[in-house]
Amino acid sequence: MEKANIIAAWIAILVGFFAGVIPGLFFHDEEWLGGYSSWPRRLMRLGHVSFFGIAFVNFAFAFTVGHLHLAGDLVKTSSMLFIVAQIAMPTICYGASLKKVLRNLFFIPVLSLIIGASALLVAIFQGQ
Repeated sequence: MEKANIIAAWIAILVGFFAGVIPGLFFHDEEWLGGYSSWPRRLMRLGHVSFFGIAFVNFAFAFTVGHLHLAGDLVKTSSMLFIVAQIAMPTICYGASLKKVLRNLFFIPVLSLIIGASALLVAIFQGQ
């Protein structure tokens, strides 16, 4: 089960490297995408960093599940929700950088992370 989260994390890291290429070419231009503090540029930075940040959540999940030998429905739910967050957070960030109304979808990755972490903690405390 944790293999899927490890794969998702490494894919996200690789995509994050590629996602940094274009902004990396233009970061020196203070007016690129409306300036450093503009909505599009802030959301693109958030999307870029979310590839890596949530990848580490997936690595932590895989390590925890493997180290504690956890299994069961709560662990499967947690695994799935962390992968959903891995996909949804950067996608919504980049989408919202183009269409501001898409910011209303941030509840998807945020709730996925909160519920996923909660389910994992319950599984740990129950010793599943």
